[in-house]
Amino acid sequence: MALRLLSVRLAVGSWIAPRSTLARAFQLFCTPMPGARTRARQADTGGARLGELAFGRERLATYTWGDPGREPTVLLAHGWSSFGLRFLPWVEPLRRAGYAVATFDQPAHGRSSGRRATLPMFAEAIARVADHTGPLAAVVGHSLGGAATAIAMARGLQADRAILLAPAADPFDAAQRFGGMVGLAQFLSRRLFDDYQELTAHDIRDLHAQATAPRIARPGLVVHDLEDTDVPWCEGERYARYWPQATLLSTTGLGHHRVTIAPETLDASLRFLRGEAVGQRVVSTRELPFGLC
Repeated sequence: MALRLLSVRLAVGSWIAPRSTLARAFQLFCTPMPGARTRARQADTGGARLGELAFGRERLATYTWGDPGREPTVLLAHGWSSFGLRFLPWVEPLRRAGYAVATFDQPAHGRSSGRRATLPMFAEAIARVADHTGPLAAVVGHSLGGAATAIAMARGLQADRAILLAPAADPFDAAQRFGGMVGLAQFLSRRLFDDYQELTAHDIRDLHAQATAPRIARPGLVVHDLEDTDVPWCEGERYARYWPQATLLSTTGLGHHRVTIAPETLDASLRFLRGEAVGQRVVSTRELPFGLC
């Protein structure tokens, strides 16, 4: 009922008060679902060492297993309206394989402070935690956390390997999906980032997969389910196409969330971390179209 009322307000506001409606829609776009915080606080910590890390005026909640100072370390980065402990099924297999494991709650998520977050903030938080943790054997990112991982690595984050699970490749397409969900008129969805770009002088196009992936000089594995209805498979395929050292593993029947913790995903990821060939190389040129599926 609440979503229906919101949709009516934004649909009507799109035509009679477009500027204020756009500002309200952008606020909503940057505000995680409130239920995720409750789930995060009730989640089993799996014996992690809990910590906090300063992040500007906010603080990030961190979770660590093993000794990052002595063991190769894998950093796990969650997606939108999620939390670090969603990766708990990864911890034991990674520990058995000899890795220390670190994860954290993004700004405005889980036990971390803050009310709103953006994709650039996600990428900066990953870089902040990585800098604190030390040299990384790998980074694993899911959904928006996958996009943020790619941005952080394109900007120089040091990790030997990266695994992107159902990564979002296109902020404008994400805005269109969000606009459709909340009733925002289509002509305004495309302008969702106008004020953000004007205030920050950031060009959203710099966050697209085709802008970040070519700049990552490390091996990568992209895992994306063909039946993902939250972030279409073609967005993961786009990363694999534009990332010179990446391969793509397509799954079926796992959707957007189960692909994160499915046994086949964990098995493929561990084999990739051991240096085995996993997935398929996707060949592309900049002249080929993208974003169609």
